[in-house]
Amino acid sequence: METKVQKWGNGLAIRLSRHVVDEAQVHEGSLMSLEARKGKIVLQEVTKKVYTLRTLLAGVKRKNIHAEAEFGKPVGKEKW
Repeated sequence: METKVQKWGNGLAIRLSRHVVDEAQVHEGSLMSLEARKGKIVLQEVTKKVYTLRTLLAGVKRKNIHAEAEFGKPVGKEKW
């Protein structure tokens, strides 16, 4: 499929056909990553990772736990 690059404000834009949008399973408002790689334009949807507390805690091991950190005396109305 061919499409034409057109001026849009101070930038350039292309339109995505319904077929391409359906095939890529993107929709209006999809967060996309756009970059240039070796002279080519790469556009792909950004997928957000969802972490659970269980998954995060599974990565905590004795060798990567740090000691308590001292942040100094209270500055505002916090209670210690």
